Amino acid sequence: MEQLLKVMNFCVSSDGVAAGEHQTLERPFGLDGPERLFSWAGATASWPMRTDPGGSRGLDDYFTRDFARNIGAEIMGRNKFGPQRGPWQDLEWQGWWGKEPPFRTPVFVMTHHGRPSITLSDTTFHFVDGDPATVLAQAREAARGQDVRLGGGVSTVRQFLEADLVDTLHVAVSPLKFGSGLRLWENPEELLDRFHLEVVPSRSGVTHHLFWRR
Repeated sequence: MEQLLKVMNFCVSSDGVAAGEHQTLERPFGLDGPERLFSWAGATASWPMRTDPGGSRGLDDYFTRDFARNIGAEIMGRNKFGPQRGPWQDLEWQGWWGKEPPFRTPVFVMTHHGRPSITLSDTTFHFVDGDPATVLAQAREAARGQDVRLGGGVSTVRQFLEADLVDTLHVAVSPLKFGSGLRLWENPEELLDRFHLEVVPSRSGVTHHLFWRR
């Protein structure tokens, strides 16, 4: 079967904003109150960082539970790994994800500045310089027949969309506005020339947008 490139559980505001323009070590999303974008996932029973019992079931939980299913590799932009720009100044710092990152697959970090791969628990980060098609080919080989998840951030997802490499997207739209920031879209209808779309509201207030290639 074809290996799919999937955007999964990508969170945006109702005005399409997924991150701010001024990312720092203390503010990974560069936004005020970014937790409002993904609180729907954190409330579910299957949230991987849940430390207490309980959590919601139903539609939101399905998407949280499905996040890792048949995923053999991830691609992310450098700014999802950390806030450093330009040549790496601190190789001791190993990203925002702690000693046990949630990916549990090879992760290909797109950057123009190479550095040695890092293995943390069962996740290995590879730092690669290449166009989207080249990086996707590397990730597919590492995934060994499973699908590849495109994790973000915004600019990276847009690059792969512009290269027409994305097969499916799940975008969770929260009922709030940031007014400014890095937008995935001005309107989801921008993608309808290449994708089918189904919109499914959730009791949490989030609206799930499901896209699949025409």
